[in-house]
Amino acid sequence: MDRRAIISISSQQAEDEKPIEVVTPGDFYKRNNCYYATYKETEISGMEGTTTTLKIKEDKCSIIRHGSTSTKMEFEKDKKNYSIYSTPYGTMELEIWTKEIAIDVSDEGGDVKIIYDLNVVNQLKQTTNIDITIKAL
Repeated sequence: MDRRAIISISSQQAEDEKPIEVVTPGDFYKRNNCYYATYKETEISGMEGTTTTLKIKEDKCSIIRHGSTSTKMEFEKDKKNYSIYSTPYGTMELEIWTKEIAIDVSDEGGDVKIIYDLNVVNQLKQTTNIDITIKAL
C-alpha cells in the first residue's frame, strides 16, 4: 500500500498567533500495524536537507527527522517524553508533555491532532497545537 500523498501540517504555539502551515507532497504507507507519512523538508521550513517521517499508531504518533536536522519526538496522551533536537546551529534537549491526541487514520489517509507542552531546557514552556492531514492519492 505505498501511495503518494498530500501532507498538510499546521502548527500554532499561542492562541493569538497565526498558525504556520505547510502543504507538501510525500509518501504514505502501512507497515507492521503502523501508518507512515514521509516528506522532504524545504528551505521554507528552515530544514532543507531533512526528511521527516510521521509514524502513526492507534494511540500515539512520532515525528522523526533525519538530515540537517534530526530528532525523534514522541506524542502519547498524558505522557512526558524527552528528545534531543539537533540542528546545524546546535543541540537542544526537549521535554514534551502530550495533553491531547486524536488520531483518525486509515488506508486513505486521515487526521492527527496533537496538543502538547514543549519545554526547551532553561526556557519557558510553550503549548503547541499541531494538526496533520494526510490525503492518499
